[in-house]
Amino acid sequence: MDESILARLQAEMVRAMKEKDADTLSTVRMLKAGLMEAKTARAKDAVLTAGEEIEVLQRYIKKRRETIEMNVKVGRADLNAAEEREIAVTQRFLPAAMGEDELLAIVKEAVTSTGAAGPKDMGKVIGAVMAKVPKGTVEGSTVSRLVKQALGG
Repeated sequence: MDESILARLQAEMVRAMKEKDADTLSTVRMLKAGLMEAKTARAKDAVLTAGEEIEVLQRYIKKRRETIEMNVKVGRADLNAAEEREIAVTQRFLPAAMGEDELLAIVKEAVTSTGAAGPKDMGKVIGAVMAKVPKGTVEGSTVSRLVKQALGG
């Protein structure tokens, strides 16, 4: 992945404009705005690292998932299709997700290496797991769930 996410978003925005793909265009514009906002929050000539770009996109996905949950709670699940489309578009710009089997092996290794005995050691194990996985390839909620299972919580 030589090209920055911002450059890929720009190229996708041009493509979406040419193809008149309004859904993709809207999402890409929102993502680009999020990245530009994160960039302006830094020093004048600073550039976002790939990891920081990934974090911005992951936050966007997390917000969309929270919106979906809220829609379901208030009985407006009909609004979720647009949110799901936005998540799908955003995920095209993130690194490929790590498989759950591969992640489970890392969790088991982290449990033994940290000497975790029970649910009270969850924080140590999650920290060890997140340090071992490439940024942007897993969601924190998935790691938390697997660690909880491994520790018998």
